[in-house]
Amino acid sequence: MAETQKPVILVAVDESEHSFLALKWALDHFFVSKENHKFKLIIVHAVGSPASYLGMAEVGSSEFVKVLDSDLRKSAAITIQKAKDICSSKSVDDVSTEVSQGDPRNVLCEAIDKYHASILVMGSHGYGAIKRAVLGSVSDYCAHHGRCNVIIIKKPQH
Repeated sequence: MAETQKPVILVAVDESEHSFLALKWALDHFFVSKENHKFKLIIVHAVGSPASYLGMAEVGSSEFVKVLDSDLRKSAAITIQKAKDICSSKSVDDVSTEVSQGDPRNVLCEAIDKYHASILVMGSHGYGAIKRAVLGSVSDYCAHHGRCNVIIIKKPQH
């Protein structure tokens, strides 16, 4: 008899406290049982390319670009390790991770399609209307364009 695949839950992480709150929320709500989880967990982290930090102009020496790229990779590794540590602390060890270069909006929507995700869980940075209009909202974009349910976790108001 063929093994049935578990539904996939994607959790978006970045360096923000908000994304780690979203990861903890997902673990507390979908991975409660210590064994035999009903979902497959995949953590996705989007990393900008060095060019996106330099702007469209080819500014900077090739050595600077190499250093910047190395720093971005190190930062991504730290972020993913922190996410894995949070999962381990909640006895969730069967976790896949993906680090992709690009705009987080596109990276997340592509990951939804790639993994046929049922749910995307992500944090809300809580930007106001003006800042959200200028910077754009990744969560808003994913809620409108992602081909799965999107759960946006807000920071609790204490």
